This record gives sequence, structure tokens and C-alpha cells, in this order.
Amino acid sequence: MKQAVILVGGKQYVAAEGETLRVDLLPEGTKELETDALLLIDGDKTTVGTPTVKGVKVKAVVTEPEVKGEKVRVIRYHSKKRVHKENGHRQRYSEIKIESIK
Repeated sequence: MKQAVILVGGKQYVAAEGETLRVDLLPEGTKELETDALLLIDGDKTTVGTPTVKGVKVKAVVTEPEVKGEKVRVIRYHSKKRVHKENGHRQRYSEIKIESIK
């Protein structure tokens, strides 16, 4: 089974063929994604790129352009002052499916 480390939006992800990944929100209208591989794992053989592996491309299709992540609650609290503040945040992601590693 082939696996590759790819760079999307400044972050690195381990991708395998047929796998679905949640990556940082991609620009609007993005349907397909083609990136270079930073590292390739093919069975027992590992190839490290400098900075990318020559001739290896990873193709992906955007399945969901925008997906919201879990809600994170942030609480600031000052003891003995009767002061507290609560904030919430939901990160937005894009969902991609890896089609091929060639």
C-alpha cells in the first residue's frame, strides 16, 4: 500500500489511496488538488524528497468544500474577582479524497 506525506495549506498530512482527509479550508471553487509528495512509502521502501520526491504526484478530489469541526470552548477566569468570560470557536475544514499516488 502506497502512502505519501503531502503539504496542503502549510501543514503536512499522511495520505493513502482512497483515504479521506480533513485539511484547512481551501479557496472557494477548488474541485481538484494535485500536489507533490514530500515522502513516499511503498511497502518496505521509503523515499525521502529533497524537498519533494521527483516524479511523484498525489491527486485528490474535494468531496466537501466546507465542513465545521468540533466546538471548542475557551474560558478565561480570574479567581476571587467574580470575573469570567467564555468564548466558543469552530474551525472550518475542507474534506478531500485521495484518488491516486503516481
